[in-house]
Amino acid sequence: MKVRVLLTLLLFTTIKLAAQDLLPFVENFTKSDYNGDNQVWSSCQGDDNALYFANNHYFLRYNGVKWEKYSLPNKTIIRSIYPDGDRIYCGSYREFGYWQRVDGKMKYVSLSKGKDVFAGGWDNEEIWKIFKHNDKLYFQSFNALYVSDGKTIERLKFPSLVSYCYVLNDTVYVASVQNGVYRMEGEQFVHLENWPELNLNVIHGMGLNKASGKIYVFTKNKGVFTGNENGIAAWDSPLNNLLKQNVILCAKFIDDNRLAIGTALKGIYVVNVNTGEYYNINRQNTLKNNAVLSITLDRENDLWLGLDNGIAHIEVNSPISVFQDNSGVLGSVYSLSASGDYYLFATNHGLFEYKNNNLRAIPGSQDQVWDIYRHGDEYIIGHNGGTFVYNGTSFIKKSPINGGWRFIKSDYDNAYFQANYAGLAVYRDIDNLSHYKRIDSLSKPLKNMAQNKPGEIWAADNYRGLYRITYDSDFNTIRFADISKENNINNDYAVKIFSFRDEILFYIDNTWYTYNSITAKLEQSAVFNASFRDISDVSAIDDNRFLVIKDRLLYLITREAERFVWQLLPEKYYEGKLIMEDTRVFKDAGKLFINLDDGFLTFNDAYTNKKSATVLLESFYNDKLLASGAKVKYNLPVEINVVADYYGYSKPDLFYRLNDSGDYIPVKNGSVILNNLSSGSQDFKVYYNNGREYVETASFDFIVARPWYFSGWMILVYIIVVSTVFFLYYRWNKVRYLQKIRLHEEELKHQKEILEVEMDAENKLRQQEHEKHMLEMEVQNKASEVAGKSLSIAKHSEMIESIQEVLESKAEGDDLKSKIRKIIKTSSLSKNEWQSFEKNLFKSHEEFVDKLSHLYPSLTPKDIKLSIYLKMNLSSKEIAPLMNISYRGVELHRYRLRKKLDIDKEESLYRFMINL
Repeated sequence: MKVRVLLTLLLFTTIKLAAQDLLPFVENFTKSDYNGDNQVWSSCQGDDNALYFANNHYFLRYNGVKWEKYSLPNKTIIRSIYPDGDRIYCGSYREFGYWQRVDGKMKYVSLSKGKDVFAGGWDNEEIWKIFKHNDKLYFQSFNALYVSDGKTIERLKFPSLVSYCYVLNDTVYVASVQNGVYRMEGEQFVHLENWPELNLNVIHGMGLNKASGKIYVFTKNKGVFTGNENGIAAWDSPLNNLLKQNVILCAKFIDDNRLAIGTALKGIYVVNVNTGEYYNINRQNTLKNNAVLSITLDRENDLWLGLDNGIAHIEVNSPISVFQDNSGVLGSVYSLSASGDYYLFATNHGLFEYKNNNLRAIPGSQDQVWDIYRHGDEYIIGHNGGTFVYNGTSFIKKSPINGGWRFIKSDYDNAYFQANYAGLAVYRDIDNLSHYKRIDSLSKPLKNMAQNKPGEIWAADNYRGLYRITYDSDFNTIRFADISKENNINNDYAVKIFSFRDEILFYIDNTWYTYNSITAKLEQSAVFNASFRDISDVSAIDDNRFLVIKDRLLYLITREAERFVWQLLPEKYYEGKLIMEDTRVFKDAGKLFINLDDGFLTFNDAYTNKKSATVLLESFYNDKLLASGAKVKYNLPVEINVVADYYGYSKPDLFYRLNDSGDYIPVKNGSVILNNLSSGSQDFKVYYNNGREYVETASFDFIVARPWYFSGWMILVYIIVVSTVFFLYYRWNKVRYLQKIRLHEEELKHQKEILEVEMDAENKLRQQEHEKHMLEMEVQNKASEVAGKSLSIAKHSEMIESIQEVLESKAEGDDLKSKIRKIIKTSSLSKNEWQSFEKNLFKSHEEFVDKLSHLYPSLTPKDIKLSIYLKMNLSSKEIAPLMNISYRGVELHRYRLRKKLDIDKEESLYRFMINL
């Protein structure tokens, strides 16, 4: 078992790992990205800043946002392309012409079709290179040059089979396959006799170093030669022997110092021609394919490689470089130390060192390593199994304190503190780590700590809690305080302690605090809360700068006066590789180092600002280019490509707003699709952030038409429909109204008829009742009259009988008279009898009396009595004895009554009384 472990350890510590270089960032594009063929024979950048590629059967265009793919009309293989103005010239099998962008699409125009330029030539003529010289375009095959002045095309035959032509110092050099190099003079080809070393060599590249004036010639299998027209020799570089083994396919100077050489077997080499230093990018580290068929430079002087299978973009001028271990042996880097070209890594797989382009695991360190603290030529290692010292050769355990997350030097107490699994440890002598003292007041895993005054230290629990510890000169605890608890902060998980400009800040539950030692309370930091809420992590760099992680993006923050300037490190360099909660920044020799999963990235601190980029907006609607101010249909998407003229580090991080409303939204992958647009004018604006504010850099406006149901014709239809509806509604209402009127009239008519019938019946009833009443009254009157007359007759009869008896008696003279008088007096009605008679008379005519009294209040009882007698239709002669007056008195009384009642003498009093 021990032997197996030792063998594993030996293998692990001696294996040479892939991806052992600190390399520029490489962006790979595969066939699935551009949906094309394998080989990319040629590449270039046009005046429109787009990249163009001759991809076997396809002509590709890439503007940093999307790929476009085209084919020649005859579907032949495209071997070469060349930019000139707004045209991209193209060479294929017995065909050449140019592509031009029209309405957002590339259109092809043939220059050779129908002109018989290949007539009488070779059947295998393919245009492998295109170049411009003296305002003429040259289309080169292996056998001839086809020269175009814009009007005519002339063919120049080569003296022998060639590989490629090159223009250096305004001279055209023709590299043959077997006979070396020719110089083109007019229409003649002059052999360079001073370059015999190139005979029988296939030349795949020629370049001019403008700084030295030397010509570099790149052969397929014999390496590189340098010199001038007077002579040439093999390149004196250790790289030359490697190039001979790996087959050179293409080469290009990046600048006066650097040269890029593409090979068939080992990817690309980038070499400094002055120092001889180089690095190799190949399939073992970041490149997807080792055969580099073509090289071009973009506006940033970054490399674009056409591979045997794919396309690669290498940011050789970016201030950011990446160290990455693709094998997975290195693991996640938690801490590192850099010194020149020497790196030491603390990872979850152990301690690793990198020197001489070789990554090596330190024997005995295999386990979780948290921290590296450099002390002179030695390194103090916070390890899961204890505290170790590594001096470049040996890895020795010096202290049993395990899990050392942080090791710091106190600037106040002449000691060193170490946060570890069990709390805090303090060392008085860094050269004798076996002597230490534990801060006994706290025995929890601690990850962060900070100090800004003697006798006091701040610490944060690995999980939750913020603690302040004061101690005496022997590091005995004087007071231990749970600060978050004392300040009633319940959500104190993952507290961050951050020292900046001699001030300690605490980030607790998305809020920044400082400590007021006078009040012994936490106080919110207005400055930091205004700028740095909702961050994920923070790491100090120096007194003026620090690193912040927000929304999984890295920002370098610089304090300028009273404001903070944010500099975004583009996400593509570290996407998916950040170690959250443990991201740290290390500084060495003008570079910043940021730890990542399986490696780290460096940022050249001397790099000032990005280049100022120009932004172009291309809008597409229904897959057609949309002009500014144009109108689009409602509820259809508009795609806006936000195209910058840079593709590398200087490519700006852009944001957009629509109609100047809402937040600034990041432009992801350079494309914005606008959906659910409201009708009317739409103003799309693009901004970049200069670290202080958002600055507008481009805009595009268009109009969204009203929906079809709000179009002019539809509005007219709506008006007609609504008018028709209103008209029909009006007519319908009118018909209903007329019907209602007719019904109402009929109803009224019926009601009237009913009412008339009812009234007629009621009148008849009333008349009947009135007649009945009148008959009753008449009966009563007659009864009264009969009663009165009966009474009177009875009295008169009685009186007559009495008088007859007296007369029959024997009384005579005065005695007879006296008896007769007595009888008359006795026979007359008594007063009481008359009163009773009158009372009954009034009661039987009570209603008539009331009505008469109400209408004529001036009538006397005697008038009313006369009116009753008149109503009873008694004559004056009959009334006289009833009223005990004479006939003439009755007539006079009738006259006076007529006056009181205001009745004409022609009108009958009886009728008046009856109708009253």
